[in-house]
Amino acid sequence: MLITDTSDAKTQLAAAAPAPAVHHLRQTLLWPLRLMPTAHPRHAHRGPWQVLRDLGDASPWREEIDEYTGSSDRFHERHYNEFVSFLPYVQRFLYGDGRKDRQAGTDFGSDSPMRVFRRSDVAAVRVVARPGDAPITLQMVHVDLYFFFDVDVVLLNVEVGADDLSLPQAQEILYRFGRAYPGGWDALGQALHCMSSVEWLAADGSVLSSSDAQQREAFMSHVAEHRAPRIAAHWAWLMRPLVSDHSDEPGALRFRQIEYYRMPVMAYLALDDPRGLSRADFVRLALVSGAADPVVSGAGPLPFAEDSMVDFEQRYCYDRFWVNAGAAPNTRYLCNGRALIVIGDAHAEFFCCRDRGVLAQFRHQHFLLFLIAHFQKAALLMYSDRLVEALRSLDIHDVASVKRFKRAIRASFEGFLRFTHRYWFHEISEQAQVRALSHLCTTHLGLDPLYEEVKERIADMNTYLDADSLRRQANTVVRLTVVTLFGLIGTITTGFLGMNLLAEADSPLWKKLLWFGAILAFTTWLTVYTMVKSKRLSDFIDALSDERHTLRTKLGVLARVWRPGSD
Repeated sequence: MLITDTSDAKTQLAAAAPAPAVHHLRQTLLWPLRLMPTAHPRHAHRGPWQVLRDLGDASPWREEIDEYTGSSDRFHERHYNEFVSFLPYVQRFLYGDGRKDRQAGTDFGSDSPMRVFRRSDVAAVRVVARPGDAPITLQMVHVDLYFFFDVDVVLLNVEVGADDLSLPQAQEILYRFGRAYPGGWDALGQALHCMSSVEWLAADGSVLSSSDAQQREAFMSHVAEHRAPRIAAHWAWLMRPLVSDHSDEPGALRFRQIEYYRMPVMAYLALDDPRGLSRADFVRLALVSGAADPVVSGAGPLPFAEDSMVDFEQRYCYDRFWVNAGAAPNTRYLCNGRALIVIGDAHAEFFCCRDRGVLAQFRHQHFLLFLIAHFQKAALLMYSDRLVEALRSLDIHDVASVKRFKRAIRASFEGFLRFTHRYWFHEISEQAQVRALSHLCTTHLGLDPLYEEVKERIADMNTYLDADSLRRQANTVVRLTVVTLFGLIGTITTGFLGMNLLAEADSPLWKKLLWFGAILAFTTWLTVYTMVKSKRLSDFIDALSDERHTLRTKLGVLARVWRPGSD
């Protein structure tokens, strides 16, 4: 009885304890989208970054000249540390070669195959997690679009920050903010899983755009009509002039959802006492499952079955720095592929340092390894979608459709080869921490099995086209052989010893032309007729050369040449 009373007292004490404080939260969203081919002839052979660049003042996006090619006062030690973290071939992908002469607006060459555009009109975002909650204002760090040469994928990157939050508030922001549209509605019509309200704010505090997650009928009617989800208003506004391919808005740059509607997320949390978090808190953070309670974070139950969380630490945690020692003690990394979370002590100077510490690593090295992994997955899914679309539009009875199908498959095969040699990496760094986090991320995303699956599908389709092409060539050779064989009989017969069956050498010209036209017409008809019957004649030739067939059988095969429907 005493033990029970003590347990109850501990439970009440845990429930009454204040929630852990998050001194600083940094959240980064990365939304992979597929770019659709433009139908406008003016933009048919131009890259999407070129189209966006040419819009000028009609677009809020401006091409970003990065710290490696801009003014020297923008290049800091954190950028150097970022650069040397990666292997040379990854450096060429991220930064290019010989970039000192690069300027915004130049085409790809020795530059990086990655283009970045940034908008600066959004200064903050005001969010409300659930109806009745107090609004929270997150400061906007930056909003970027990442384009990639030769790959029809764009990644939206949104980085926000906030100070002095409770852990449940931080958990709810991580769980609800990165949703492209509501996952559903409850019995009262309130949107589920996403923010109740989102407002993009300008520098003067005015509202630039707000969410419409509560407008259930608008989302439902869009799905009923287009068989495609409707992007929430605030995200659609942020992407403009890029527009959803299923929307009625005009736009030269159109995109489609390529993955789950929940955006991949990175988060940096600086807490008073990371060791004070319960195992349930770590599970909720690692799997981004929201707060157990919107007010307090007690030592509540795990959000999932205990049996499924037995190996949680081995599967989702990188605990090399989870010790009470070192420059950044008690630092823990959590990764499930779609989320990368770093938790540490807010009182450790190195953990909070934006130039050399963990915060700098989170915003540079860790962001880039996360970006590479999700770009690779998005590109593979894009190639898979192309195959499905090519098959869906194929009509084997339409010659033009068959030709378009062949061109689409061969273009996908060629593009996949270029993607493999330009963008596919197994190892991106030899630094232990970057390498371990990269492996953890790619393993959870299942990139290697996905790559092999897409590679096998594209190779199978290309092999089929090659085999079909060889079959057609073989059939053509057979037909030409049959025509040549039967034509040889007439050629030798009429040309034997230079014999002329009709002595018309001294006849008038009109008579010669008459005979010439008649023989030409007959020869043409005979050649065409032989071509028409070439398949059956080929069967007869095969039977004639087979000594196992009797004369009667061979004559029967010959008779089938003129029998209707014998094929």
